Amino acid sequence: MAYKHTNSKGITYYLHKTDVTLRGGKPQTIYFFAKVEKNAKGVPTDLPEDREVKENPRNGFLTISKIKKD
Repeated sequence: MAYKHTNSKGITYYLHKTDVTLRGGKPQTIYFFAKVEKNAKGVPTDLPEDREVKENPRNGFLTISKIKKD
């Protein structure tokens, strides 16, 4: 089951991930939100425990970032 989040404008987004290889050959996982649960560019995924969802208050755009440790 994919993680879903409804923003302040009432639009539901689903979290996806995809694995990419950077120019130096290092593999990296990219997380992104999409309006549809099944997206050709990534695989639906759960929210990792070390990440949190943030919303831009001006446009409702969702981003995912690492939780900062104090």
